[in-house]
Amino acid sequence: APVLISILLGASFSRYQVEESVEHLLAPTHSLAKIERNLVDSLFPVNRSKHRLYSDLQTPGRYGRVIITSFRKANMLDQHHTDLILKLHSAVTRIQVQRPGFNYTFAHICILNNDKTCIVDDIVHVLEELKAARSSNRTNFAITYPITHLKDGREVYNGHQLGGVTVHSKDRVKSAEAIQLTYYLQAINSLNDMVAEKWESIFCDTVELFQKSNRKVKMYPYTSSSLKEDFQKTSRVSERYLITSLVLVVTLAILCCSMQDCVRSKPWLGLLGLLTVTLATLTAAGIINLTGGKYNSTFLGIPFVMLGHGLYGTFEMLSSWRKTREDQHVKERTAAVFADSMLSFSLTTAMYLVTFGIGASPFTNIEAARIFCCNSCIAIFFNYLYVLSFYGSSLVFTGYIENNYQHSIFCRKVPKPEVLQEKPAWYRFLLTAKFSEDTADSEETNTYESHLLVWFLKRYYCDWITNTYVKPFVVLFYLVYISFALMGYLQVSEGSDLSNIVATATRTIEYTTAQQKYFSNYSPVIGFYIYESIEYWNTSVQEDVLEYTKGFVRISWFESYLNYLRKLNISTGLPKKNFTDMLRNSFLKTPQFAHFSEDIIFSKKYNNEVDVVASRMFLVAKTMETKREELYDLLETLRKLSLTSKVKFIVFNPSFVYMDRYTSSVGAPLQNSCISALFLLFFSAFLVADSLINVWLTLTVASVEFGVIGFMTLWKVELDCISVLCLIYGINYTIDNCAPLLSTFVLGKEFTRTKWVKNALEVHGVAILQSYLCYIVGLIPLAAVPSNLTRTLFRCLFLIALVTFFHCFAILPVILTFLPPSKKKRKEKKNPENREEIECVEMVDMDSTRVVDQITTV
Repeated sequence: APVLISILLGASFSRYQVEESVEHLLAPTHSLAKIERNLVDSLFPVNRSKHRLYSDLQTPGRYGRVIITSFRKANMLDQHHTDLILKLHSAVTRIQVQRPGFNYTFAHICILNNDKTCIVDDIVHVLEELKAARSSNRTNFAITYPITHLKDGREVYNGHQLGGVTVHSKDRVKSAEAIQLTYYLQAINSLNDMVAEKWESIFCDTVELFQKSNRKVKMYPYTSSSLKEDFQKTSRVSERYLITSLVLVVTLAILCCSMQDCVRSKPWLGLLGLLTVTLATLTAAGIINLTGGKYNSTFLGIPFVMLGHGLYGTFEMLSSWRKTREDQHVKERTAAVFADSMLSFSLTTAMYLVTFGIGASPFTNIEAARIFCCNSCIAIFFNYLYVLSFYGSSLVFTGYIENNYQHSIFCRKVPKPEVLQEKPAWYRFLLTAKFSEDTADSEETNTYESHLLVWFLKRYYCDWITNTYVKPFVVLFYLVYISFALMGYLQVSEGSDLSNIVATATRTIEYTTAQQKYFSNYSPVIGFYIYESIEYWNTSVQEDVLEYTKGFVRISWFESYLNYLRKLNISTGLPKKNFTDMLRNSFLKTPQFAHFSEDIIFSKKYNNEVDVVASRMFLVAKTMETKREELYDLLETLRKLSLTSKVKFIVFNPSFVYMDRYTSSVGAPLQNSCISALFLLFFSAFLVADSLINVWLTLTVASVEFGVIGFMTLWKVELDCISVLCLIYGINYTIDNCAPLLSTFVLGKEFTRTKWVKNALEVHGVAILQSYLCYIVGLIPLAAVPSNLTRTLFRCLFLIALVTFFHCFAILPVILTFLPPSKKKRKEKKNPENREEIECVEMVDMDSTRVVDQITTV
């Protein structure tokens, strides 16, 4: 049944859809910035044919962007590089997009100015004037930074177009190491958007082709589609690494379940355990696809979530099988396995469903995290059902094979030892097995002790870790672990840089690196929107507006704008109506303020009185190099000012959609999952046999999570969407591995603490070791994937596995030997008079191959 369900549901995954919107996935769903964007769109509809579009003003739209720099840090404003850049500009404007019946050029899809010409960056006009000045041998033309003057009298901002600038006195530019050009495109309908998207692709090819013929310069092209393409590229570059990971896990799972004894070896169960996990993951993918879900690159983490939980459950069942008596019927052995292992597996599965279920709830504000948790919940649920049915059935089949003394791989009847003596050495090696008849009745040997991991734990490791001389070093090592974890925990940083989720060696990474290097002195252009009717002619209002912009680098248009208002008010002293009429006419007639004509909204009333109902200005903040946190602080500062100011205003930039409340949005799933896990542990404390199990489990989870967060930070991993999802998984992974150990130890009676620590490791240690080895081997290829997303995934999952393993095999076995619960040594009462001998005869079903007569003394 599980195979048929997986085939039926998984078949739909062949037509899966890819999520195209990165903002939908990674921007906070309930964001104040999105509300502000809607208000801005309602006040100032994006009618780009009538106003200049400054860099990332209101909505990024469609655009192509390129940074030009030199390998030798040459001056990009010298004659050679100026001519080269203008030549590139000419090549870009000649790009054609071929469509049936028409060839679109940049002039057909560009954003138009008031004079019906394409809007291009002002730096192009600066370079053209610089070239003309050199041609006419004029030396009086000077470029100032970050604001310069053109020959038509306009002041233009070049802070985002000149990078690596060296200035003389009075802000005169001496040299610039980089120049950035931006080409804005229209996307007013589906056809126009399709042409613009194709133009962006040709734009990147044109820039790369241009660089091949000019190898002394380095160009970094970037478009509005680059982030989406590079985000989904992670899935494509990961394919062969994931196949390698699968092959390694299959190989090691088979080896971990193998023994030299050909009857008791279980290689097929290792393979079938991995197949169980695969079927559950495929079923979940099919359900998500049929319900309208779309694939994205964050789903790469789901197979590893399943691998950790599913393989441990199957290995724990196999470990329980080794503890059953071979002379029992297969049904009885299977019942004992389910009774011994499925209770803990059910509880840990419930914990997975609770923690990931909280992450999949509407409380999660990041859509990528919500979808990931939802898919993980479905996969975990089906994995539990498939372990019960598919893997349980597989265990029964291999049980019958073992019971009939058939070879574990070839299913052939294994001959008796006396028959094997006549066979060749290689044949005897392949069919090596121990028959129960070979063991004397007085001997109590476990035939599974020949398994390498069982033998290693029982003979060596358990005695070594509980040795009196080893314990102090383990405690000291734990103190060092806590110290380094605390050091990293105090340096935790939140990351909303979208380049952390894309593949490496892509346009996004290269462009972002160059952008941060050359153009980080100034923040993106921030729109300052006044959305109420205020008395612009009032001097005190003008002062209030100016007051709330202190501390920022103002584009001189804004300051000139306010000064112009003051001059009008002082020189005329006109009332409101005449003032607004003069203001409107002055803007239309004065070249210096022509570009403000669309930045003021006039409304007419019944008496033809004109009022200013909204206006906007643009600010650029001064930032320190490589300090992205300053932009967060700027956003919070402006938000607080908007709440306390006398003037109603909002600030907006498209990047605010990703940054707004990002920290609280990303951390919310982890906080909710931790709270739900603690609540579940507290509630179940009244249901379990001993509440100390949950106390130790809570302390262990806290220690593991604290260490993972600390070392994650020291390993240059920020707290973003991917790392938070891994931390949620870390809670469950720790409970998966530590709960059986703690349960066996705490519930153990009589004997000493050391004895029960050894017993817990012997019973559950093999399953933990097997799942850990397979998990680590599966993770190793992930480290080689050229992607920042998989790099974060590997580092977080590797730390979770390593720290949990450290706690299971070192910290807990040592600490439990001298901390509660206490154990009492067994006091044997020898009373030889009260002994009675009875004869017990154990009968086995007729379909079994053996009947045992056993004398037991009670």
